[in-house]
Amino acid sequence: MEMRFIKKKLGKNMATPNVNYDEKSDTLYVSFAPSEKATGIKLNDHILLRINKAERRAVGLTLFEYSLLAQRTEVGPRSFPLTGLAQLPDELREMVLDITLHPPVSEFLALSAYTPSLMETILITSLQPLPAAAT
Repeated sequence: MEMRFIKKKLGKNMATPNVNYDEKSDTLYVSFAPSEKATGIKLNDHILLRINKAERRAVGLTLFEYSLLAQRTEVGPRSFPLTGLAQLPDELREMVLDITLHPPVSEFLALSAYTPSLMETILITSLQPLPAAAT
């Protein structure tokens, strides 16, 4: 299994996460707290957020089919609906939203919303640019 390692500097007072790309499975693994136990939250078919529920913070992200997620379109980054949030209990959904809207997760995922009508809002995400992979 070939892995490439990427370093991304985060905001002031934040540790640099471990970022590993597995080319064979096309999966990007981001760890904010290596070896820490976490609860996995499926944001959609491509994005798994790992959180420490007791401390209400991110432990890591797993991005499946990373090359698809990172593809740009002719008008900008590709966006994906956060379909997994709809299945979460209200309290957990609010916690997950809070975690994703702040560093370190917001350094990797940009959240926004699509509103097809006044009564419907669909949360979407796109990847923030990553630095070039170290070889």
